[in-house]
Amino acid sequence: MQRTVVCFLLLCVVLGVVGTLVAQDQSTTPPPKVLIIIREFLKPGKAGSTHEKTEGAFVNAMAAAKWPQHYLGMDSLTGLPRSLFLEGYDSFEAWEKDNQAGQKNTAFSASMDRASAADGELLTSVEASAFTYNEEQSLHAPVDIGKMRYFEISRYRVRPGHDKDWDAIVKAYRDAYDKAVPDTHYAVYDDYYGKDSAGSHIVIFPLKSLAEVDKGFGDYKKIETAIGEDGLKKIADLEAASIAESEVNVFQINPAESYAAESWVKSDPSFWKPKAAVPAKKAELKAKP
Repeated sequence: MQRTVVCFLLLCVVLGVVGTLVAQDQSTTPPPKVLIIIREFLKPGKAGSTHEKTEGAFVNAMAAAKWPQHYLGMDSLTGLPRSLFLEGYDSFEAWEKDNQAGQKNTAFSASMDRASAADGELLTSVEASAFTYNEEQSLHAPVDIGKMRYFEISRYRVRPGHDKDWDAIVKAYRDAYDKAVPDTHYAVYDDYYGKDSAGSHIVIFPLKSLAEVDKGFGDYKKIETAIGEDGLKKIADLEAASIAESEVNVFQINPAESYAAESWVKSDPSFWKPKAAVPAKKAELKAKP
């Protein structure tokens, strides 16, 4: 079996467990039709609290302006040190209107410019991409984002002329999971604008805990059985012919770098809006008798 096939199959194994664990959540959020992902690549030693401080300036500016558009911030646990910021819109027109509103609000723009200048001192580069939601290739995608703590994001670049092969691969796994692990949840997005956007696709799924990754391997045999030996061979051939490269990384959601929506906060206030620690009172010094 080709390496990319194994990678995709193991990815879907995890998806099956994630779906089982989040299926009972009542407050679910459907994936946005347009997803903007901004990647900030950090200088060595500038991650953690140092970056959280400069990102806090953006959050404070948004909150002060009572900005209606929210975003999710997360930090990489694998790959190059970087932070991702995800913003969802109903359409490209909605994205445009949000940008225009920000430009017209001079006080807000000034605050964001100051935050950008300070944050830029910590970065080596910044990239932005626009993705469109592929509902047909996704499976039971809505989840309660407020309860999630990690995102595992897989990216696949398809060779020119092999879009139909990619569609067949995704459909085969989608059908298998809908049959063998019907509580699976994941969202597939097509890269519309940005670096390597031509023929690139991402598969996004949330995790409440990394322990779910360990549990996910238990569904491997179920998927193999559902697809069948001939089906697995066919997928391997399609992967070898169509997938130019693939990469899987895991990111940890960071509430300090997120401008959280009210629904996320209500879902788990202790995570999204933790109470400030109360300093311990100094013991009163008493003179010895």
